[in-house]
Amino acid sequence: MFLEKLMPSQFVESIHHIDIDQLKRNNIRAVITDLDNTLVEWDRPHATQEVINWLARLDEAGIQVTVVSNNNKERVDRFCSPLDLGFICAAKKPTNRAFLQAVRQMNVTIAETVVIGDQLFTDVLGGNRLGFHTILVVPVAQTDGFWTRFNRQMERVALIWMERKGMVSWRRKA
Repeated sequence: MFLEKLMPSQFVESIHHIDIDQLKRNNIRAVITDLDNTLVEWDRPHATQEVINWLARLDEAGIQVTVVSNNNKERVDRFCSPLDLGFICAAKKPTNRAFLQAVRQMNVTIAETVVIGDQLFTDVLGGNRLGFHTILVVPVAQTDGFWTRFNRQMERVALIWMERKGMVSWRRKA
């Protein structure tokens, strides 16, 4: 069923609520993460100190990170290069190409990788279609670009339906 492909494996408030030790215990060796409204606000050009610290904790745990973003090269490169983070831009999520490219680049398997993002129709759907463990986070900012605003309206409909069917165990923010 299509809606099952929209169900994240996990839902957390933010990247900072992800248990890195648990990832390690689950033999996770890599993270594929979205950028905009997952790591930082969509209009923030650089990482915050909190994000830098989170990335350092992943590195200390031996977990690689690749940013996979639908945004353009200039935006993603400006964010990732100072952090020496691998990235794939113009990813066309939820298609498979960028997700598969990321695991190849990190030399890991899908089973050793989690996908983190703030959108059901790009990050979660893309990750679930390939069998990744997916983690949905609350968007960092309450504002979005035009296409993301459209996606958010569709997400609200899907989440309301999932709640009514008892498929989700969390509450949406008003």
